Amino acid sequence: MARWQPHASERLVVAALDLFAERGYENTTVVDIAERAGLTKSTFFRHFQDKREVLFGADTMAGLLGEAIAAAPAEATPLEAVAHAMDAVGGAAFTPARRGFTARRQAVIAANPELREREALKGLGLTAAMADALKRRGLPDLDARVTAELGAVALRIAYERWADPDNEEEFADLARRTLDEVRAVGALAQDPAPGARAS
Repeated sequence: MARWQPHASERLVVAALDLFAERGYENTTVVDIAERAGLTKSTFFRHFQDKREVLFGADTMAGLLGEAIAAAPAEATPLEAVAHAMDAVGGAAFTPARRGFTARRQAVIAANPELREREALKGLGLTAAMADALKRRGLPDLDARVTAELGAVALRIAYERWADPDNEEEFADLARRTLDEVRAVGALAQDPAPGARAS
């Protein structure tokens, strides 16, 4: 086989998912994954640091979110800039063709505490990337952090909805609607509790 394989990373991801489902994450080695993909161990390590990173990749999504927030129109509000980023993520990562892959990935992660922890850390990284991008747009630190947290909640909920096997909506549409819902909940939280309102 040629030393540099086209789409080698995709082949490794598919092979890893197949093996994780068949044998379990703990019982699958890097060598197993490389062999299943028809590649060498050294090729594996050109693309991923370890077998865990097959499921998480590099910081591609964090970079995509940050770049899209930076590229949002100058007049966009902070949450509109986040919505712009969700559009970009949907078009690049959450396509209909990837829905089956996502469901399989989530099943593997749900079955392993180490992977659940790594998924949570990835979420924190995405939030930080959005906050940093918002600060670069001139938003004060606290405003940027709160907006990024709201965006992260909406992103996580939209991802769960999109990955549902019964879902047929595009990710960007789900994400924008979810962001609107999160924003509405935030507005409700500013109102006094129903029992505290003047009659």
